[in-house]
Amino acid sequence: MTAYHRFGLYVVPEGAFYRTGAAWLGWDSATGQPLPQPVFDGLPRPVADMTAKPRKYGLHGTVKPPFRLADGTSEADLHEATADLCAGISPVEVPALSVRRLGGFVALVPTEPCPALSEMAGAVVKGFDRFRAPATEAELAKRRKSGLGPRQEVLLDRWGYPYVLEEFRFHITLTGKLGAEAAPVAERLHTHFAPVLPRPFRIGSLCLMGEDEAGRFHQLHRYAFSG
Repeated sequence: MTAYHRFGLYVVPEGAFYRTGAAWLGWDSATGQPLPQPVFDGLPRPVADMTAKPRKYGLHGTVKPPFRLADGTSEADLHEATADLCAGISPVEVPALSVRRLGGFVALVPTEPCPALSEMAGAVVKGFDRFRAPATEAELAKRRKSGLGPRQEVLLDRWGYPYVLEEFRFHITLTGKLGAEAAPVAERLHTHFAPVLPRPFRIGSLCLMGEDEAGRFHQLHRYAFSG
């Protein structure tokens, strides 16, 4: 039986959207298997190179960032709590997603603010913090490398991650850092993903994810929202 080092709660698309995105990244978190990646002409780098960092996470939007289990808690406790919380959450509809450059990487992001999504994410971050082991000094230092603002420092100290609550920005990562190369890649991926992006993008579940010894994340269970 696989032992998982960290856990997270992610929005994971389904259907053609999921299949297209998982193939782009080269990892199917539902089956735990690598996938052949598409071949594109004219991109600045090979697809496998551009997707190396996000591949291990699979196609996803982070809601509760990855964490180690706190002492006195178990994976079974985490499953039970996820089921209980999702039973009280109503589905969220994001009007549309689009491919955009975010800093130096490419991601799918909502085309307009979605307060219901931010509210849901905040509830999950707070509701599951009792399962999160305190961040180590090495983990904190890693987060600070990108340069954090004062409020992000407060959030990092309190919740173990700087981009939660009012700093939360939902996104589905498609590449690692590309710098100036991100713009042409975003343009190509807009065309690639346009046929499979649902309008609206309905979020009706969360996936409890586990990180294996190789650093790859697996879908442990999809919990439907039934609030």
